[in-house]
Amino acid sequence: MSAAAEVLRAIRDVVGDAPVVGLHVPDISTVERQRVQECLDSTFVSSVGAFVTEFERGVAAFTGATGAVAVSSGTAALQVALELAGVRAGDDVLVPTLSFVATANAVVHAGAQPFFVDSDEETLGMSVESVASVLRDSRQSSDGLVNPATGRRIGAIVPMHTLGHPMRVEELLAVAAEHDIPVVEDAAESLGSFVGDRHTGTFGRLGILSFNGNKIVTTGGGGMILTSDDELARKARHRTTTAKVPHRWEFEHDEVAYNYRMPNINAALGVAQLDRLGAFLSSKRRLAARYRDRFSEMSGATFIEEPSGTRSNYWLCAVRVEGGRETLDDVLTATNDAGLMCRPFWNPLHEQSPYRHLAHAPVPVALALRDSVVCIPSSPALAS
Repeated sequence: MSAAAEVLRAIRDVVGDAPVVGLHVPDISTVERQRVQECLDSTFVSSVGAFVTEFERGVAAFTGATGAVAVSSGTAALQVALELAGVRAGDDVLVPTLSFVATANAVVHAGAQPFFVDSDEETLGMSVESVASVLRDSRQSSDGLVNPATGRRIGAIVPMHTLGHPMRVEELLAVAAEHDIPVVEDAAESLGSFVGDRHTGTFGRLGILSFNGNKIVTTGGGGMILTSDDELARKARHRTTTAKVPHRWEFEHDEVAYNYRMPNINAALGVAQLDRLGAFLSSKRRLAARYRDRFSEMSGATFIEEPSGTRSNYWLCAVRVEGGRETLDDVLTATNDAGLMCRPFWNPLHEQSPYRHLAHAPVPVALALRDSVVCIPSSPALAS
């Protein structure tokens, strides 16, 4: 039996024989419908309303962040977080090349330029060694650390917790602290993931979450800025609400800012989803365990497990196949032809059209992961 056929059979043994199985399908129940109807009945469907506040408080309580600011997307959250962390126009921001394009786009929206670094084989996230190498080779100036590959000041480091698996964030923070460079966590995929007893997105100066339609908790579209700095939280809320000065009726704005706040109707969906997060996480861990057991029986494909010392939300379960890109494409063809929505990793950002002209660090691990990792159906309902 070919490797592609074996992987297809293994997935089918876990998810059953439904003709079409999505990669990550949102679970919407009557609870969500009731909350959204409450919002509609209130007539407060835009960016002012009780559900926004309730959702922010719920996310803050769950993650342990003292400040949580709900916004229109994870991309918007990351852009504003970078600006609040001190990133300036013309800066370099270190970003893993193996990430969704929004990570790099947010850097550009903030006026900076991404500098791509390698990935870590165990965690799939940003390589601490790759970052340390870039910082070690950089030179100190009166304005901060300057990347010799670009001549730009390094304004921030943005690790991403890939597929929900926590990267080595504590080690990264230690390296960044040596050079006084802020860390802004892209925790878009990792709601419900922990390093020890601390939630991802709460280690850096700021962090962000995403609630896109395919995330573990969805608001349809939306994001959240996390921080434990009360002043940064205040600034984030102000800047994402068009910098409107509070007043009962006057429209006074004290800086050029953004209309980025999450609408109340989206937050209503999020409040209901957040109440079910514990059940979602339990279901996803059961599904991951079934995949792990099934793939342990075969050679040529290895289930990707949570890194040591962490607890992953297993947002997307994935396997790593042997045989290179040709085998990967065979697996993707076989599974998708059979109605199983499987996906590869993203194409590395340094190879994407908007960014291929930019300098980057050596990225051999990222390229190897790109040619071997298959994301497989991961909806919580598949564990039932």
